[in-house]
Amino acid sequence: MSLDQPSLETPRLLLRPPRMEDFEGWAKLMADPQAAQFIGGAQPREMAWRTFMVMAGSWSLQGYAMFSVIEKSTRRWVGRVGPWMPPGWPGPEVGWAVARDSWNRGYATEAASAATDWAFENLGWAEVIHVIAPDNQASQAVARKLGSYNRGSGSLPAPLQDARVDIWGQTRSEWLARS
Repeated sequence: MSLDQPSLETPRLLLRPPRMEDFEGWAKLMADPQAAQFIGGAQPREMAWRTFMVMAGSWSLQGYAMFSVIEKSTRRWVGRVGPWMPPGWPGPEVGWAVARDSWNRGYATEAASAATDWAFENLGWAEVIHVIAPDNQASQAVARKLGSYNRGSGSLPAPLQDARVDIWGQTRSEWLARS
């Protein structure tokens, strides 16, 4: 890992670019049909490997992607949270996915808040969006806690063009004024 890659700390979490030791947690998250339901669906280990490597490659080539989220007290990988904007995406996103055994602890909100601060400070984004399925109540609650609001329905690029999504978000000035 390069020394210039960011590491963010919150009271309970460490956010950093993915490392090889994170793959087992990533693969477990992506194999869980309930946890992966709104992030493209469950994936076999071989596909999870590819998506994991996409994130690592994005860090290497673009200087940003989802952070691995590490629980400080246990040093356990608990999810992925952070900036994401592949070609054709509806805008600069800060997204999240947390392993099911870490749900209902506020980790998504805590990590997404730190990642949003980082994205606005380091990537120069004027806004942040969150692509959320209309029936994903848990992610809608996280977005509300972040101060984001539903901007209406949106569309994703192929192969996700048939997914029903809403675009939640806020501007940089709205984010900075929230406290």
